[in-house]
Amino acid sequence: MSLRNLLSTPESLVGAFLLLAVLWGMSFVAIEAGLHYFPPLLFAGVRYVIAGAVVLGYAALVADRWVPRGRDEWLGVAVAGVFVIAMYHGLLYVGELHVSGAVAAVIVSLSPVLTAVFAAVLLPNGRLGPVEIGGFALGVLGVVVIADPVGSGLGSSALLGVVLVLGGAIAFSLGAVLLRPLRTDLPLAALQGWAMVLGSGLLFVGAAVLGESPADIVWNATSIASLTYLTVLSGVVAFLIYFALLDAVGPTQLHLVGYAEPVVAAVGSWAVLGSLIEAEALVGFVAILAGFVALERHEIAAYVGLDAGYSFR
Repeated sequence: MSLRNLLSTPESLVGAFLLLAVLWGMSFVAIEAGLHYFPPLLFAGVRYVIAGAVVLGYAALVADRWVPRGRDEWLGVAVAGVFVIAMYHGLLYVGELHVSGAVAAVIVSLSPVLTAVFAAVLLPNGRLGPVEIGGFALGVLGVVVIADPVGSGLGSSALLGVVLVLGGAIAFSLGAVLLRPLRTDLPLAALQGWAMVLGSGLLFVGAAVLGESPADIVWNATSIASLTYLTVLSGVVAFLIYFALLDAVGPTQLHLVGYAEPVVAAVGSWAVLGSLIEAEALVGFVAILAGFVALERHEIAAYVGLDAGYSFR
């Protein structure tokens, strides 16, 4: 039975949505814990070379085809590998050296807002009216509140972390938009698997440039548990759930998972690491969520049944 067949009822869709939020929300905590024992780019590279091999193997077993063909498909793999895997995760992992996983999760929740703005600017028939501009401004305001440049000082480590994680969110969102015109009938699992393998190679190159060495890795119970969680649960299982949900409900509704992840990350940081999220991050998260609602108001209205023409895809 396929994953899509398992998501045939509203209850199963909600359960899969919540499970995905937990798996991806806790990944920010796992990254924060693992960075005590791994150099950041090497950490991300090891995670995705293993996850990519597994996802690619899955695609080879279940998909009609798993090898890209033609310019658009290989270009799509390159866009996803460079922006969504290498740049996003490289900046996120380095950024989490300076900010907590919970704060990083809140900043990354800006990604749907950025995606909507990039789509309006770069894609045909895109539109960025006053409401959309206001939604984007709210999202940016949320990040500014989190960064607290007046209180923290422009040279602070925390502000550097915010800038790096925000750069990762921008790379992720830009890659997602650039990928849309390149989508073909290549199965998503195959596209993601190839992108993971390519992205991990770029992360290893970055690690070498920065002088990171496998000798710097400290192998113990915590580092092994962190890498295993990120590779197997967050990297493989979560992506397979993501593919199934994307097919079942579409991208706009699935973006909402990004707003459950910071909640999971905050609870996980408190339970696992004993750290509490600060009030600025909570206020920033509310502003980012408000920006997303403004940008995607029509799609959200359709999803909750206010538009009679809406149906699940």
